[in-house]
Amino acid sequence: MSESSQKPRTLRSVCVFCGSSPGARPVYLEAAAHLGRLLAEQNIALVYGGADVGLMGHIAQTVQENGGHVIGVIPQSLVEKEVAHQNLPDLRIVKTMHERKALMEELSDGFIAIPGGFGTIDELAEILTWSQLGFHDKAIGLWNVEGYFDLLLSFFEHMIQEKFLRPANYELLLKHDDAGELLKIMADYRAPFREQLMEG
Repeated sequence: MSESSQKPRTLRSVCVFCGSSPGARPVYLEAAAHLGRLLAEQNIALVYGGADVGLMGHIAQTVQENGGHVIGVIPQSLVEKEVAHQNLPDLRIVKTMHERKALMEELSDGFIAIPGGFGTIDELAEILTWSQLGFHDKAIGLWNVEGYFDLLLSFFEHMIQEKFLRPANYELLLKHDDAGELLKIMADYRAPFREQLMEG
């Protein structure tokens, strides 16, 4: 992949996409806590969906317990369902899910997806699409905890084989099975030239 002449973006804040469920195995909560500790240790603020349930609540709690800063963004409809985190000094309440995702993008220098369900996949796909279209030039990481995303990555490769996804656009997704290494890769990221992404 060709690199642009811009300098890597400083990771002052990272948006984490993850599940509102704890998952079937303890490893997922352990992973959320590990990433939360890394963010706090590296003075990287966590931006996330503002809930206090599942992996979402666990990573927010871990960042706070380790002295880090957390920004939650949640639509009013979910606040009313009592899933909003009650102990966040910085909780942004918006009207819609669209506003939520737009604000999370604006507040973040990069993005990491860890295990989750439809919401996590939706957020990951949208932020990749925005990068592909040139709406942002930020690093997008996928922490493949215990091979959770193996089937999704295989499907992305199938999309390339069937000519619905360009290899250059697939490379927008920075992948690793170690969270610390993924953060290093993201810190060194330079967005590719737009021409390359559009040409395929």
